[in-house]
Amino acid sequence: MKIGLWSDSHNFPNLPIMKLSAYHKSIGDDAELYDHTKHYDLVYASKVFSFSPDIDSVYPVQADEVRKGGTGYCISVINGREVYDKSKDSMLPKEIEHIYPDYSLYPDYSYAVGFLTRGCPRQCGFCVVGKKEGCFSRQVADLDEFWRGQQEIKLLDPNLLACPKHEEILQQLSFCKYSFIDFTQGLDIRLINKDNVYWLNKLKIKNIHFAWDNPRQDLTEHFKTFSELTNVKDVRRKTVYVLTNYNSTIEEDLYRIYTLRDLGYSPYVMIYQKEACDKKHREIQRWVNCKFIFHSVKRFEDYKPNYK
Repeated sequence: MKIGLWSDSHNFPNLPIMKLSAYHKSIGDDAELYDHTKHYDLVYASKVFSFSPDIDSVYPVQADEVRKGGTGYCISVINGREVYDKSKDSMLPKEIEHIYPDYSLYPDYSYAVGFLTRGCPRQCGFCVVGKKEGCFSRQVADLDEFWRGQQEIKLLDPNLLACPKHEEILQQLSFCKYSFIDFTQGLDIRLINKDNVYWLNKLKIKNIHFAWDNPRQDLTEHFKTFSELTNVKDVRRKTVYVLTNYNSTIEEDLYRIYTLRDLGYSPYVMIYQKEACDKKHREIQRWVNCKFIFHSVKRFEDYKPNYK
């Protein structure tokens, strides 16, 4: 069979697509990234984001069959809130979920990427992880399932520190030979303690991410504790996602941003339903996420978005 593989991921390799490619190649099929000028026996379409254009938004798909899956196909916006419909989600079969990914699809990316744990107990209203993966964090794979000596590892785990075996996992990571590890989705700052920071300090961390999404939960002391315990002192390597446009005021957004900067962290603004937010939220995002501007203009009140 001739297999086409499409995803809405443009700046990051799509893990399900790489696993599907590996599986089909293992049984003798030809698999490649989708080319709208070609005809395929089967096309897989994977969407991460609900607002992304679909595969056939520009050109009709030339294929005998199209199979769609991923979180982006399972979310609808109802009364201004994203609602996840699990019945529309297509999970990978076990033999494909646990296959070594076909990294050759993305030759420009040299790192390994994957999940060691799935699930999260937090059940945040803006997040589908609990509904999609369960409200209990658990180990689902060992590192060798998706890493074979690459110098950089990017972990996609939604809440690794909530896993009962997280210290054992961190210990195993400390014995592996790699250059850098990146916790891309964020560690739960509320679960930081001396024991797990001890093992985090054993790792070669390129960038460590946290999140401060709820403005009504003051996490200042947790961030202070981590700063006291960690070996990661460079502000540029301590990123904190700050969710805006979701149950927060502009004043609450700025409070979190200013506090994180003063504590020695690098805030990174994420906008909930960015396609429907107002102008000020976009201006705050640009001010914060463009670090040259953020470090030059200390207060958002002094930021002139139209200044050139």
